[in-house]
Amino acid sequence: MPPDTASTDPESPDREPPSPRQPRQWPNSLWRLKSYLRPYALRMALIWIPAFGAVGIAIVIPLIGREIIDGPVARGDHGAVLPLALLALALGAAEALLVFLRRWLLADAVLGLETRIRDDLYEHLQRLPMGFHASWQSGQLLSRATTDLSAIRRFLGFGLLFLVLITVQIVTVTGLLLHMYWPLGLLVVASAVPIVVTSFRFERRYIAISRKVQDEQGDLATVVEESAAGIRTIKAFGRARHVSGVFGEGARRVYRTSMEKVRLSGRFFTFLEVVPNVTLALVLLLGALAVGAGTLTLGTLVAFTTLMLQLVWPISALGHILTLAQEAMTAADRVLEVLDTEPGIVGGTRVIERPRGHLRFEGAGFAFPGSAEPVLRDVWLEVRPGETVAVVGATGSGKTTLTALVPRLYDVSAGRVTIDGVDVRDLPLPVLRSLVATAFEEPTLFSMSVRENLTLGRHDATEEEIEAALRVAQAGFVHRLPWGLETRIGEQGLSLSGGQRQRLALARAVLTRPRILVLDDTLSALDVETEALVEEALRHVLRDATGIVVAHRASTVLLADRVALLLDGTVAHVGRHEELMADVPEYRALLSADPDTEGVMR
Repeated sequence: MPPDTASTDPESPDREPPSPRQPRQWPNSLWRLKSYLRPYALRMALIWIPAFGAVGIAIVIPLIGREIIDGPVARGDHGAVLPLALLALALGAAEALLVFLRRWLLADAVLGLETRIRDDLYEHLQRLPMGFHASWQSGQLLSRATTDLSAIRRFLGFGLLFLVLITVQIVTVTGLLLHMYWPLGLLVVASAVPIVVTSFRFERRYIAISRKVQDEQGDLATVVEESAAGIRTIKAFGRARHVSGVFGEGARRVYRTSMEKVRLSGRFFTFLEVVPNVTLALVLLLGALAVGAGTLTLGTLVAFTTLMLQLVWPISALGHILTLAQEAMTAADRVLEVLDTEPGIVGGTRVIERPRGHLRFEGAGFAFPGSAEPVLRDVWLEVRPGETVAVVGATGSGKTTLTALVPRLYDVSAGRVTIDGVDVRDLPLPVLRSLVATAFEEPTLFSMSVRENLTLGRHDATEEEIEAALRVAQAGFVHRLPWGLETRIGEQGLSLSGGQRQRLALARAVLTRPRILVLDDTLSALDVETEALVEEALRHVLRDATGIVVAHRASTVLLADRVALLLDGTVAHVGRHEELMADVPEYRALLSADPDTEGVMR
């Protein structure tokens, strides 16, 4: 299992890659998903009626054929043939109807099961902490939510049912063959021994190689997803050939493993085809000799061979069903790897009746799991309602991590963070994140309309409120898009400039009307003129909210009432900008490195 938490902070030290995931007890993994079948228990029970009925009819029809040959045909009574032939025809039609009924009952159950598992998987992914998503490749998660769930559906919707039906059919038909003519029946039973032995050997090897293929397909999906998201960077650096090479190597790896899987299954399926056909040839030879000797009737031989032919498909299909079962088992194991990961961040039950947004860091510390050194240690900082504090520090000092502790994207390792005197860990997560809104330096926009992106955090916003948020963020450019607010902006907002994406993300945060507004260097991609307009509008917004602003640019400091300087993972100095410029050399040196500092340093 991957670790529950890991760093995604761009300022944090390099993380070690997650440890390889080890296969678990795969039969138990598939069995544990049985709870998803409970809503369809009645339907699943009813399925067996037409299923067994169709198998029974398929077995009875050859016996009718025996009666026709050994009875009316042998006696020359042609009038008696018609009723038996019509009976066989009626049974064939009934078998077709039962097969249709079985498929109709089964389709809704298995598709519903797949949908419910996918919904639960997606919902669980939303609850898992940032560290989980940092340590897992997106393609691996994508393959679990698509390919793996499809493998589970195919087995539960086809493989499991036919595994039972084929087993019943093989046992029943074999018993009939032994009853009809035991010497040939024993020959059929003997031919099954090598098939059973080979099946067990095949099963063990196929499980391992199926898991390998599924993991490599997940890795390849990651390459595709990352290439699509980063296409602009790839083109800008002229690295299309390199990325194509990476994809090609991954595709060849999947090809080699898949071919190994095909060769393994090809040898197995060939063996399954050869043994029944050789057995059939021996049955025809020995049966013909028995008919000639008078120890076996012609009708019995025809019925015997017809019933035996009914075993050829089940035995051949048994290999296919075993492959479906093994793929489903490894798929269930991969899905449960995600579902079994416990959310590292769970909300409490406290409620703040009239939230004011009084934010305090009380001896707060944070260290990434496995890291020897903490990113933050003994942080004490108070931000009063209506006040704005700028957090300033060198790259890697932990500014972004500090702000991530407020909405609990990460949890403190020591101390606590409080809002209005209540530990944020005691608040339900939806309540906490309705009080805190964050606009990130690297904004994430989704492949949906501008309006849907803006109202992501507040679906009930009115047109007037949306327009007000757009004015604050100086994002009026959206009205010049082809369809205005209804324009779909594409995945990751790649159709927009960096500054436009930042302004939309800022408008989205402002629209939620939070009590605490966190700005993680949200204005870094804006030009000087637009930045000045946005800052002026933000001052009005921040009067009614508690603000904490990560400042990488010196001009952003002017938004704040006070400035907190982070040194060596702790707040070393807090004060007004002018005071820190006069009294703190480290602060003065930090701002002097910014080429835009000239007006700020006065």
